[in-house]
Amino acid sequence: MTENTLYITGAGVSAESGIPTFRGTDGLWTVGSQNYTPQEMATRQMYLSHPDEFLLWYFKRFASYRHIKPNTVHHWLADKQLVTQNIDGLDGKAGNTGYIPIHGRLDKVTVLHEQGLDVPLIDAPWEDVAVACDDMDDETRLTPVLLDAFKISKTTLTPEPDVSLKPFVLLFDEYYTDLYRMSEAEHLMQEAQRVVFMGTSFSVNITSIALRTAISNQALIEVVDPQPIDLGYGRVEYHEMTAADYVLERSE
Repeated sequence: MTENTLYITGAGVSAESGIPTFRGTDGLWTVGSQNYTPQEMATRQMYLSHPDEFLLWYFKRFASYRHIKPNTVHHWLADKQLVTQNIDGLDGKAGNTGYIPIHGRLDKVTVLHEQGLDVPLIDAPWEDVAVACDDMDDETRLTPVLLDAFKISKTTLTPEPDVSLKPFVLLFDEYYTDLYRMSEAEHLMQEAQRVVFMGTSFSVNITSIALRTAISNQALIEVVDPQPIDLGYGRVEYHEMTAADYVLERSE
C-alpha cells in the first residue's frame, strides 16, 4: 500500500503472546477483587482511597505479564505508524521506536501528580517487588512490599502528591493528556489516508476518536478481528481473522 497508513491496535494483538484480552471469558475486565469490580478497581479514585487493594490487583493482573515476549504481529508492526491501547510494551520490545502507547506503559510509573502536568517517566519497581516477595499468592506479605515500593505510607494508606508513585496507565476516570502523547496521536490520525484497526472491540475512547477522524477525512478504514463489530459505516473493509492471520496473508 502506498497510502499513509496508521495502525490502531488493541488487546487482541497481544493475545497470541499469552496476555488475556480484556472482555473475553478469561479477560482482565472480568476478574475483579473480592470487594470491587474491575471497572471500580482500575480508577484513580481507587488508587487514592484504597492504594493497597489497587496495587495488589494491578500487580497480579498486569505485572505478572511483564516478561511476555512479542509475537509475529508486533514484529510485523515494528516499522509501522502505530497507536496501541496496550500497556504491555511488546511493540517496543519488537523494535518499534516511535509507537504511541496511548494508555501508558506497564514498565513505567510517575509520581502522583495533577492530570495534565508534564512529569518524567520512571522505571517501574515490579522487579524489586517480585524479589522481595516471591510468593504472589501471599497477599499478607505482598501488600506492604507494594506500598513500600510505591512510597505510600502503610499507616495512613494515603498516596502523597509528588512523592508516591502511580503506575503509568490511563485509568477509567482519567483523560487523555500529552503525557500519553495524545496530540501526537491526533496528528497521526489527521494525516492518515488509511486506518487499520486490529484486535480492538471499539469500546474505548481512542478508537472512537480515530474512527470519527478517519470518516471525516474519508480515509480508507479496515477492521481486523475474528468477530468484527459492524461499525454501521459503508466504507469499511472487514477482515474476519486474527491479527496473526492478517499479517501472514500480507507477508506471503
